[in-house]
Amino acid sequence: MTTDAVKAVSLKKVAISFGIGQRDQYDAVSDIDLDIGEQEFVAIVGPTGCGKSTLLNVAAGLLRPYAGSVEVFGTELTGINRRAGYLFQQDALMPWKTAIENVALGLEVAGMGKRDAADAARQALARVGLAAFADRYPLKLSGGQRKRVGLAQVLIRNPQLLLMDEPFGPLDAQTRLLMGDLLLTLWSQNKKAVMFVTHDLDEAIALADRIILMSAGPRSKIIGEFNVPLTRPRDIGEIRHNPDFIALHRQIWHALKGEVMKAYDDMPKVTP
Repeated sequence: MTTDAVKAVSLKKVAISFGIGQRDQYDAVSDIDLDIGEQEFVAIVGPTGCGKSTLLNVAAGLLRPYAGSVEVFGTELTGINRRAGYLFQQDALMPWKTAIENVALGLEVAGMGKRDAADAARQALARVGLAAFADRYPLKLSGGQRKRVGLAQVLIRNPQLLLMDEPFGPLDAQTRLLMGDLLLTLWSQNKKAVMFVTHDLDEAIALADRIILMSAGPRSKIIGEFNVPLTRPRDIGEIRHNPDFIALHRQIWHALKGEVMKAYDDMPKVTP
């Protein structure tokens, strides 16, 4: 658990359930204690269905726990977290708007004039390497380019907390490496708190300062926390050959494998 004086997110004894009535209720996560420092990059890993995205939604204010408390930068969270930016796995681009129009939209909604918002959007697209693609519609962009537009959409609002739910999951392996390097470059320029959900243990170790391991659901809990002993800056393609990377991967996978098997055993089986 982080010892930073300022906590971007602090979850205390948080529990989340879904469904109506005791018979249909599903206890997703239980007894979650988690602190995220204001400049800390934390990755959350665990088997499918363990509640990783649930924790992001709690930090975003999209889900309210039935037990426990949520604080954001020292203040109790009682609604939508306005200090957070959320990057989802699927694109959230409007297909009838160009890249620059998609990025500028958030500022326009917040009250900024159209010209100023467009100027800021153009700068944001330049930061993610898409200055030459500002006037293209999403249909004319590759998957990696659309993901860069999405990243610009989030960063342009200058959030203090980044919530990232398997943002690079749909991309091919090579593009994921490039996007990971881009994310680390942007993050290092103006460090924000990051909660990053991924199924990819390699990705988690390559990106994060600390890794949170969750148990299989239901009533998933945090069963491990691992500090990443790798110096920054990092080249994601190269860091995977580092002996410390390999040793940490082996340590976490030893704990994670059993939880993955539990989740698999609990899945409904289809008989031929």
